Amino acid sequence: MARAKRSRKKPVKGPEELVRTYRGRRRVVLMLLYAAFVAVAWGAIDQQIMEGDFLRREGQLRHLRVVEMPAYRGMILDRYGEPLAISTPVDSVWADPRKLARNDAALKPLAKALELRPEALQRLLSKRKDRGFAYLKRRVNPDIAQRVSELHLDGVGLEREYRRYYPSGEVSAQLVGFTDVDDRGQEGLELSYEDWLRATPGRKRVLKDGRARVVKDVESVRAPEPGKDLVLSIDRRIQFLAYRELKAAVQEHQARAGTAVVLDVETGEVLAMVNQPSYNPNGRRDGRGGRLRNRAITDVLEPGSTIKPFTVAAALELGKIRPDGLVDTAPGYLRVGRNLVRDHHDLGRIDVSTVLSRSSNVGASRIALQMTPEEMWRLFSRLGFGAATGSTFPGETAGQLPEFSDWSRFEQATISFGYGLSVSVLQLARAYAVLAADGVARPASLLKVDAAEPGARVMSAQTARTVRTMLERVASADGTAPLAAIPGYRVAGKTGTARKSVAGGYAKDKYQALFAGMAPASSPRLVMVVMIDEPRAGKYYGGQVAAPVFAKVMAGALRLLNVAPDTEGPHDLRLASVGAAP
Repeated sequence: MARAKRSRKKPVKGPEELVRTYRGRRRVVLMLLYAAFVAVAWGAIDQQIMEGDFLRREGQLRHLRVVEMPAYRGMILDRYGEPLAISTPVDSVWADPRKLARNDAALKPLAKALELRPEALQRLLSKRKDRGFAYLKRRVNPDIAQRVSELHLDGVGLEREYRRYYPSGEVSAQLVGFTDVDDRGQEGLELSYEDWLRATPGRKRVLKDGRARVVKDVESVRAPEPGKDLVLSIDRRIQFLAYRELKAAVQEHQARAGTAVVLDVETGEVLAMVNQPSYNPNGRRDGRGGRLRNRAITDVLEPGSTIKPFTVAAALELGKIRPDGLVDTAPGYLRVGRNLVRDHHDLGRIDVSTVLSRSSNVGASRIALQMTPEEMWRLFSRLGFGAATGSTFPGETAGQLPEFSDWSRFEQATISFGYGLSVSVLQLARAYAVLAADGVARPASLLKVDAAEPGARVMSAQTARTVRTMLERVASADGTAPLAAIPGYRVAGKTGTARKSVAGGYAKDKYQALFAGMAPASSPRLVMVVMIDEPRAGKYYGGQVAAPVFAKVMAGALRLLNVAPDTEGPHDLRLASVGAAP
């Protein structure tokens, strides 16, 4: 029985039953396929029709972006259109720190391409690890951009920007200034004319792929607007000449600093404005030692004997003295109250012209004390002392001209030879331009002037010409500045050697050497003021230190401007009109 049970077999289905089984299974499979097809079809219909707008909007949020289109900042040009500041297209390197953090192997080659240390790059990314965008390096050189591009790293890209470049380098650094990493003016004319030079970036809508690369420009939202160009009054040739000679003089005399200004008498335009020490605006901007300051405008000084011509002019205007009058300077000093005014030598009785040519403090004091403080102050004020020149340069100083009601007799005497008031080098140059322009004052301009302004009369033409003729003796053999003479041109000017003010009085061994002058003296075209601060190589007088710079720069500038010589020799002086000996 047991064997019979083990040998019993399962009944075999017949053909009809097998057909029915396979037919049922096929129906189930077909139904499942049909249901899947219906589900897919319904999903497609739902996404394309029912949710189409929503999905398109979500896709655009992920891949459609509005990006800025950079625009270039306006150029700064010299009066002849030569560039002093231009913007050049460069690339900035950016990254998605979240993506880059997952790729440790990319940090070392990326740091090498960027010329950074891997640790520095790691720190930069760590600070911005939760952001989707961060600049790694702004406005890089083309070779760096090329190396980064060749790495093909996910989450790293290039963005086009503009970088400021200064072709004249340190020659015009303090005047032109510079911009920051975002192309905003930080110093100089870049700052004062920021609104004029600044560009307005454009905006466009673009399509980006999953790696944040732009694959298609969709539409322009706003066109970029470049900045406007700024044309300066500066003549780049004269600027370079003045810079070269000033730098050489500062080095030769081991001076602390120096500055020089060249003005066009006819228009009031500044043709050159240079400073030492300087810096390279295209590289690292080192502000040590006042390198960033435009000393000609922002710094003040006591002008010393360069103020004496205006003391004489004020007295001539008021009729207090005559051009051929004599001034008693004996015995070489003058007691004013409890104080003494001294000369280096007892010059005795001298004419007014010799007061200037031999730079007599006693003579200037005697002339000044013939006027009331108000009379003297009024002319000084009309010359622009104590007021800004209107150059619009950031940080411009107005200097100081004390109110005349506060002057004592001794203060009036010291002001007559340049102590007790303070001026900038540009103010002093503008005042000498009044003598050069026959008594008419014009605004000093750092921008090119299309037509000269009429100006305001400060003194009579006769007074200006008389003083100008007296100043020719300063550059002669018997004056204090024979080194200011220029072969072929008559030169009129005045030296100044001012002790520097320190706490408690004036330093005994610190001086500022000055020379202010004009040429050709018969009909002046240019005025120049040179100041050398603290010469320490032995010589410190204005006639020794500053006058040679004037002569070299002025000679070159006159020839560059094709100004005709007005004499066959350097000392062909005509002083008969003021009754002085040649």
